Amino acid sequence: MSGTRTRVRHVYVHVPFCHRICPYCGFYKHQPGKTSYETFAGALTNELRFALRDCEVVPRTLYFGGGTPSILPGNVWRGLVEGMGREVDLSGLEEWNLEANPRTFDEAKAAVWVETGVTRVSLGVQAFDEGSLQVLGRDHGPEDVAEAVNALRRAGIREVNIDLMFSVPGQRLADWERSLHAALDLAPDHLSTYNLTYEEDTEFLQRYESGEWTADADRDAEFFLLADRLLGEAGWVHYEVSNFARPGHESVHNRAYWAGADYLGLGPSAVSTIGGARWRNLPDTVRWVGQIQGVGHARLDGESLSEIQLGMERMALLLRTSEGVPRSWVEEDLAENLIGEGLAEWRDASFVLTTGGMMVADEIAAYLC
Repeated sequence: MSGTRTRVRHVYVHVPFCHRICPYCGFYKHQPGKTSYETFAGALTNELRFALRDCEVVPRTLYFGGGTPSILPGNVWRGLVEGMGREVDLSGLEEWNLEANPRTFDEAKAAVWVETGVTRVSLGVQAFDEGSLQVLGRDHGPEDVAEAVNALRRAGIREVNIDLMFSVPGQRLADWERSLHAALDLAPDHLSTYNLTYEEDTEFLQRYESGEWTADADRDAEFFLLADRLLGEAGWVHYEVSNFARPGHESVHNRAYWAGADYLGLGPSAVSTIGGARWRNLPDTVRWVGQIQGVGHARLDGESLSEIQLGMERMALLLRTSEGVPRSWVEEDLAENLIGEGLAEWRDASFVLTTGGMMVADEIAAYLC
């Protein structure tokens, strides 16, 4: 990029290390080994330094995803935060989110996170019933989740998120209901409920394509509606298709993403969108480190997005949220068709999907765009 430097307020950091590879996960990840944690952390700092040539980074939110960021040892984490802090001012962060596996940390490590600025931890729980956990290849049990939540609370983490997954092969509606109640019993601040999808280059996709497992839209709808009803009765806000929060605990980072804000992505496979330019980093940790050490970045060929393209993306994302989109963005006749089918409604000056519409949000976005 050239010309005026765009100010970026949101940063995503991809940590690809996982102590165990889950058979459903389509994100770039691998077990530790070829690249040391220290080398990885140093490359992240160097990549951030290079990015400052193109844009001004004044983080409002910081999100560490993966992979399993919580796998990083406490001393490596401290060094990484110190290194990033030398490049950009982290004092203005409103939210710092870290994804974690329940079995990769204890209270002492969580205390290091708090000390360095982390405000929210997202626990990859996925399920509370043993059958679903086994199918998903998870190595934790329900008791590990309770212990992890307690450790986070004792350490002083302000907000705890629990990630759950439904329509897991073999999962019954009763299993899903018990998982939702078990999650609520732990008093988290936020719940993410994801419909299982069969991702490229995963064992799950192979089993789906072989006919061993099937997708069922009616079954998906039952699971979705149950979560919407139970969490709504508990006073939670269904503020995005897959996300619920206690009032006032919605994710600032995710809301910025859905609103179409610019964001910088660091780490192997991370994506950035800044000033109409988008690129993805090399999805190979060893090569990514080599590129950072050699030329300062590991960006693959990017693309320039027009205002129309960015606007359509923003509309598709905002349609997934409880705020919806401004009335002026939607053609009146198309909107009325959806309203007549019970899939949307006018809410003040906004066009908002109903619960039924949320279940087919992507299809509606394609219809409107």
